[in-house]
Amino acid sequence: MITIERLPQPDTRTPGKAFPAMSDPTPVFCATCRRALNVHASPAGRVSYVHPVELRGGTVDHPADPVPLTALPNPLMECDFCSRPDPVWTYVCADQHTHLDRVTARIVDARDFRDRHHAARVRRTETAPGITQAWGQRWAACDDCAALIEHRDLYGLISRVAQALPAKLTRGHRLPRVRAELHATYSVVFSTLAPGRGRITAEHPLGVWQAPQQPAADEPEAHRAAPGPSPATQERPS
Repeated sequence: MITIERLPQPDTRTPGKAFPAMSDPTPVFCATCRRALNVHASPAGRVSYVHPVELRGGTVDHPADPVPLTALPNPLMECDFCSRPDPVWTYVCADQHTHLDRVTARIVDARDFRDRHHAARVRRTETAPGITQAWGQRWAACDDCAALIEHRDLYGLISRVAQALPAKLTRGHRLPRVRAELHATYSVVFSTLAPGRGRITAEHPLGVWQAPQQPAADEPEAHRAAPGPSPATQERPS
């Protein structure tokens, strides 16, 4: 047998599981560049923060300096779906966590490896616990993504986001995998959305909450949406 090392690979997504230091649902931004940060936890429970560009294979010239969004003047917000700047709506749904089990080795047959090299069939995969990424409860959206969310157009949203991703992430055989990952994430977003949405303003980066439109008085009772709790509006501290 021959052992071939591999990079970390995604394992599963679990909504609603406990996550260290995430009791505050306020998004975390970098005080240096004023952009959103991704939250990670190691198997030992150590929380770290990473710039989204680093997750896409890029680099930044400064370490993450995490602060709550509400404590940061003039944050550079982006749509959490297509990455367009200056989102106008915020939605609240169940928190999700992506567990990344680190693939430490893939075992192949020595003869198969001699004949086919890295195309050799994998006989056994060995993994070790990796990081866990928290997606958070709040999702900021631009007008175009918000329109798809309001119509619950899951596949339209997936197509829009996939088209906005860098080509290196969607080229060739990568596209089906990316679309499958987006489907898993956005399905939970759609199925757990809180009623209404928040209007993002400079004074209220978390959104001024707007309740869903009430049905007309003559609309049949069976067609009316069931009422639900609306998240409280959170304002920037003075």
